[in-house]
Amino acid sequence: MAVKLRLTRVGSKKNPIYRVVVADSRSPRDGRFIEIVGRYNPQTEPSTIELDEQKVKDWLGKGAQPSGAVQKLLKAKNIT
Repeated sequence: MAVKLRLTRVGSKKNPIYRVVVADSRSPRDGRFIEIVGRYNPQTEPSTIELDEQKVKDWLGKGAQPSGAVQKLLKAKNIT
């Protein structure tokens, strides 16, 4: 099973807020996930990035691959 760290969209129309989740790569974007490890709100100034660093490092250690967007968030928080 290929596991990824990726964003799922929550929030209302024209008000995107994202959760950073651990999910099977075959599941749909807003579908089933394994665990929530953070959240991201691009509408605040500066953007709000909240990540559970311990959970993220744990999943990366288990072989989970971050998506491109999540990779940028991890780099912004100096977690990688």
